[in-house]
Amino acid sequence: MKKILQLVVSLTAIAAVCAGVLATVNAVTKNRIAEIRELLAEKAAREVMGDGVANVEKTSLADGSALYVGKDGAGKAVAYALKGKSSQGYGGDIVLMVGFMPDYKIVTYRKLEASETPGLGSKLTTPEFMGQFKGLDASSDLAVKKDGGAIEAITSATITSRAVCGAINDARAKLSAHLSSAKNG
Repeated sequence: MKKILQLVVSLTAIAAVCAGVLATVNAVTKNRIAEIRELLAEKAAREVMGDGVANVEKTSLADGSALYVGKDGAGKAVAYALKGKSSQGYGGDIVLMVGFMPDYKIVTYRKLEASETPGLGSKLTTPEFMGQFKGLDASSDLAVKKDGGAIEAITSATITSRAVCGAINDARAKLSAHLSSAKNG
């Protein structure tokens, strides 16, 4: 019995030390990780806006998310970029940075987060799949062909394809709500 008690005390002490080390590492790196994520989001926003953007301004939306407005040299908005999210991916959430023209035509998107199946769902970033979205009018919801839409799903990864459409629809809905409130406000 004494030996078991010693083992329990030893394991508890080891677990407490490990938990303390992990908490310290988390506290030290949390802000830096947030900064890096923000820099990556800003870089992705610039990438998805296309040509003709002289500068990018960041605005906060009502829900706390960021809207990046690409302006030409005269200060006119020529593109928008914002995150869209779908929780319906095969491997969990899919978060994309989506670029739109002022008329809701899609420029392109960049994957920010996705844990899809390697070799199948991970094809959401292939030029063949992404190319279907370029120039597509996103003023109404996008869907895969199996659901009556225009997007050809990735073979054996229809769930991922639907989630990409959902993330783009989410981004467009946020943009539409913001532009409508700005126009009416």
